[in-house]
Amino acid sequence: MSLNTQKSNVMGRLPFIMVPLLVIVLFATSAFAAAPGITGPTFALDAAANYISQPDGMQIYSWGYGCTVAPAGYAPFTPPAGSTCGTMQVPGPTLIVTEGQTVTVTLTNSLPKVVGNTSIIFSGFNVTSSGGVTGLLAQEAVPAGTVTYTFTPSAPGTHAYYSGTQSDLQVEMGLYGAVIVLPKTPPANCTPLGSELGGRTDYRLAPSAYDHAETCYDREYLFQFAEVDFSIHRQAELQVQAALAAGATASALNVATEPYKANYFLINGRSMPDDMDANYAPNYPNQPYNGNPHMHPGELVLIRTIGQGRMEHPFHEHANHVRILARDGNLMVSQTDASKLAGLLMFTTDTFPGQTFDGIFYFSGRGLNWDMYNHLPSDGSVCIPDANGYYTTASSPPAAPPTFSAGVFASGARNYYEWCADHDKPLQTVNGGPATLPDPLVVTNGLWYSGSPYMGTDARNNGSFTQTPLPPGSAVQNPEAGFAFMWHSHNEREITTNDVFPGGMMMMMLVDPPVFFIDETL
Repeated sequence: MSLNTQKSNVMGRLPFIMVPLLVIVLFATSAFAAAPGITGPTFALDAAANYISQPDGMQIYSWGYGCTVAPAGYAPFTPPAGSTCGTMQVPGPTLIVTEGQTVTVTLTNSLPKVVGNTSIIFSGFNVTSSGGVTGLLAQEAVPAGTVTYTFTPSAPGTHAYYSGTQSDLQVEMGLYGAVIVLPKTPPANCTPLGSELGGRTDYRLAPSAYDHAETCYDREYLFQFAEVDFSIHRQAELQVQAALAAGATASALNVATEPYKANYFLINGRSMPDDMDANYAPNYPNQPYNGNPHMHPGELVLIRTIGQGRMEHPFHEHANHVRILARDGNLMVSQTDASKLAGLLMFTTDTFPGQTFDGIFYFSGRGLNWDMYNHLPSDGSVCIPDANGYYTTASSPPAAPPTFSAGVFASGARNYYEWCADHDKPLQTVNGGPATLPDPLVVTNGLWYSGSPYMGTDARNNGSFTQTPLPPGSAVQNPEAGFAFMWHSHNEREITTNDVFPGGMMMMMLVDPPVFFIDETL
């Protein structure tokens, strides 16, 4: 698959043109992502109450799923010690299973007794249940009781799970999560797991998203969009406290869920800038998953997205369109040629309540009309186009892919996968290019800005290989030197935190140079 419809708003890290300076000082440097979760096929989940945090300091009373016992395993990496699946998190643990496996989920209801019953709906699966009591939409676990759900996914894909009991309240309170079904037999044309180019550590869950030759990918991220109406959570908190103080032991809540006015907007349970902190960061004990995608030029990035709340979220991914592969686990195959996919290229991806989509995002730098590595003819640097115009192992002679030792660049072409048609075309006027760049000391002192608009650890600034030192101190703040593209909701209220900008449903896609090792465990 080739997605080469580039957008023109490329920004140096940190962005010096299009991102408000207020945003710049908020970012941290070790904030990677992936699609972390727990593996089965047998899971023991627990519904319980606790608090989640917001960037404005608000602690929000919530309900969430967690683990009653240690899961069978974790993927794509084991979390840090002390960060394992606990008794409550928002979203709930991501359940990672394989096509054709029989999946068993036992739910224990550890919510306050006055909340009453709870349950789980597994969207898109034929589920059988045992134990518990019959509810309106699903078999329910009574307070301190359990219920067991069993299903066998017949196809790969991304799905939601969520409470089927008083859903207007319980889903709002945080009882939702994701199921990722991996293909049983990935297509032979995909790069096998553990065979990443240049010996990079592989953080994919599978070589492909589906049992289809056009769904191979190199990197993946899961984003669960939701919102919070704080007044609903506060009502529930006060009523639970009052009922427990009065000694109530039966369901006693009467929380008004309308009119609905969300004032917090979440990606994986967090709002910007918290969503760009690391997975399993200790300051978010009940919000373990982040939202901060990374990639190298030329990689195919699989985006798994779920609408977990009650609102539509129009989301804009800067730097390129997203090719939609599937919705609700249903692959979009051409009606005339089953070997081809027919999903749309979307400028803004739409996610409706309960809906999922899988898509591919791609960025290569093609069409920028300037050399993003800032090579000059006097350097004697090489860019030999392959059949598609990039400098790769298919060039003649071939480019050597970057290799790493202990996560540090060891050897290879620093401009691997460069678009050769733009080689030797400088951006800066001082080197013959069309643009006069602002002084980085005036524009920003953000920790992600490298002092150069170019990609790579040898990126030039004003004709020199030495990057501009930025305060505080005299050292270059970030030698990574990549590009940052803002990914955000196109609903303006949703990029605020309780009506204060910036916040809410916003993150950054960080395009890192080939010489930078993307460690998803940080």
